[in-house]
Amino acid sequence: MISVSSSLARRCAAGLALGALACVAAAKLPPLTPQAQAKAAEAAAKAAWAGKVDAYKLCLAQDRVVAQYRRTAQDVRPAAAMPACADPGPFSYTPPPEAPASAPKS
Repeated sequence: MISVSSSLARRCAAGLALGALACVAAAKLPPLTPQAQAKAAEAAAKAAWAGKVDAYKLCLAQDRVVAQYRRTAQDVRPAAAMPACADPGPFSYTPPPEAPASAPKS
């Protein structure tokens, strides 16, 4: 009979478990349904809009800081020309038109 330490047995069991998990993780996922694709596209559009809103809020905050600095500073140089903050407006998403079903290939 071979004597195996418990730590070696645990390491082997952990290695086998990780190997099995890697096989499951590497499995190919089925393609998304059209509804899931549309939902993902809308989520991406909403995330992009949220980024624009965050940039707009940051721009406004920076403008407030600059205005406060200009009011209180003793030696202020003229401001460089900067573009105005662009408000992204409310979120609106228009899904792209659905492609017509293609003819069956022969």
